[in-house]
Amino acid sequence: MNYKLLFRTLGRVLQLEALCILLPMVVAIGYREDPRPFLYTILLAGILGTLLTRLRAKPDFFPREGFAVVGLSWVVLSLFGALPFYFSGTFASFADCFFEIVSGFTTTGGSILTDIESMPRGILFWRSFSSWIGGMGVLIFTLAFLPKVGGRTQVLVQAEATGPVSSKLVPKTAMSSRILYIIYITFTAVETIALRIAGMPWFDAITTTFATVCTGGLSVRNLSIAAYNSPACEIIITVFMLLCSLNFALFFLVLTGRVRQALGSDELKFFLLAVVLAVVIVFGNILPMYDTAGHAMRDAWFQVASIVSTTGFATTDFALWPVLPQLILLLLMFLGGCAGSTAGGIKASRILLMLRCAHRSLRRLIHPRSVKVVKLDGKPVDEDTLNTVFVFFLCFMGVLGLACLVVCLDGFSLTTSFTATLACLSNTGPGLEAVGPMGNFSAFSALSKWVLSAAMLIGRLEIFPILILLLPSTWRKD
Repeated sequence: MNYKLLFRTLGRVLQLEALCILLPMVVAIGYREDPRPFLYTILLAGILGTLLTRLRAKPDFFPREGFAVVGLSWVVLSLFGALPFYFSGTFASFADCFFEIVSGFTTTGGSILTDIESMPRGILFWRSFSSWIGGMGVLIFTLAFLPKVGGRTQVLVQAEATGPVSSKLVPKTAMSSRILYIIYITFTAVETIALRIAGMPWFDAITTTFATVCTGGLSVRNLSIAAYNSPACEIIITVFMLLCSLNFALFFLVLTGRVRQALGSDELKFFLLAVVLAVVIVFGNILPMYDTAGHAMRDAWFQVASIVSTTGFATTDFALWPVLPQLILLLLMFLGGCAGSTAGGIKASRILLMLRCAHRSLRRLIHPRSVKVVKLDGKPVDEDTLNTVFVFFLCFMGVLGLACLVVCLDGFSLTTSFTATLACLSNTGPGLEAVGPMGNFSAFSALSKWVLSAAMLIGRLEIFPILILLLPSTWRKD
């Protein structure tokens, strides 16, 4: 383990976090609020980060260092990111502060706040901005906007990337990161303007956009998007939730004129098919509950888009819907968005590969000597990748089960405990019953909040970087 390079990279992350916290501090000053919670955090993160970056290290990033840096970066970022909440005195405990900021950085969208609108604007802005930072990935953010951290930076990107396969848009890793952020920032600007034109106040438009393009779902209103009672805003948010749950590499292909290649994506077709089928089933089941078909269709599209993109916004309390639509939304929590998007979940590409592997196994039962290669986008997928997909799924279910066991100790119903755990691990946010779209996580014990925070981090980093931190072999000096 190259410890000096590890700490040097963590120093860069802390420096970047200190710079980012300047923005919510300016917002706090603009609204005549106390800026000291942000100032104290900036000084602590900035000084420690600067000291760590002075370490001289050999630029030798290997997979072990890559996974360790990614896992620790998110933990350290969350610990320091929770400090403004803690210093503000508006949260009951540090466990609450940590849960809230992890929910932001991991774009989960779950909250322990019972009265969001009473919170200081600076705190609400940092809460939303943290989810925007975490949407594309902390290390990708660092590579895009700070000087080179040293080493083979593609290892960092691969360790933090979502989905079974990671690839660069262009040969240089830093340039790939910048291209992704250009697309990301463009979506942010366009949606903010669209929401403002639709009648949303500037502060709400900006923070809602932060929570949409990162598929985070942290609203600044107690009733989430339902508080605005605006069909125009709902349609705009629905469109951007779906766009940001697609692989960002597809947008790069479109921009470079390769539209046919983008539209030919197997994952894209599978994802859109799942979304349309879900909308049809949900709409058909909730229609008797509504006065008009248009309102039912709008809510069906919004909630399906919100859950499959793992954003977690709400325009209605879907916990009151019939059982079948609730089950569909529950299945969409497992599915999540596409690989290479800001969405959480298992990812559509993994589900598709597992289905194709199952189909291949069934064919072999009939034709034992047949040789069938599993393909994605017309290209063969190697067996190592397929094995990793199944290992990921096994680990996902294992973590879900273990975390749920701990959460069940709080004595809530199985539905509340299970959906709360799944919502955190899949980075969706709301679950059912007590943690439904109009509920929150405040009633859970401190132990459950720490476990659910860990589940959010594990889910956002797609399990392996956090689990690898627990292996003794990761920390050997050889």
